[in-house]
Amino acid sequence: MSGLSGFFITFEGIEGGGKTTQSRRLAERLAAEGIDVVVTREPGGDPLAEAIRRLLLDPANAPVTPEAELLLYAAARAQHVARVIRPALAAGRVVLCDRYSDSTAAYQGGGRGVDHDTLRVLHRVATDNLLPDLTLLFDLDPETGLTRVGGRGKDPDRMEGEDIAFHRRVRAAFLEAAQREHGRFRVIDASRDVDTVADTVWREVMPALDAWRAGRRATCP
Repeated sequence: MSGLSGFFITFEGIEGGGKTTQSRRLAERLAAEGIDVVVTREPGGDPLAEAIRRLLLDPANAPVTPEAELLLYAAARAQHVARVIRPALAAGRVVLCDRYSDSTAAYQGGGRGVDHDTLRVLHRVATDNLLPDLTLLFDLDPETGLTRVGGRGKDPDRMEGEDIAFHRRVRAAFLEAAQREHGRFRVIDASRDVDTVADTVWREVMPALDAWRAGRRATCP
């Protein structure tokens, strides 16, 4: 990431995988270590992007065409990257983002069937090809994930309310991406209890962060 001295970690996975909880848990541990951390999410993270999030996830707005859905996600990401992610990375901070471009590839690509060339073009336009340094994929079967979502006591949002076949396609797309880019991804068994998963996250993240910090020290005058 030319000109960006921070470290970018994304949290990915199907509904109910616990990534939001784990991003917060990791942020707390990093802050306790004295690491300057930013926690954000997609779609969202910026007032305009949060407004787009409400439009996208509100079941009252269904049906949404795959093309409109894709473009709205791209618009939210463009705003988020420009206003939140890039400035934080330029300032040398660690950014933890709950969903990013891999979710678009999985949900709109795997789930909706949007072709990969279109996804790549929109990623370039929205982010100038900004990719995470590390991606944590919280994997579990969709039935378990949706059962967890149902246990929250809230009505499902528009994406959570998709049928099980859709969520199976999304999971398969995530796992394909992890296999294809195994150097960036760490696949974490999200079926285990929260504390066990948090400890696994810590073990996966800290070697990468230690290497990043060592590199920063080596480049200091």
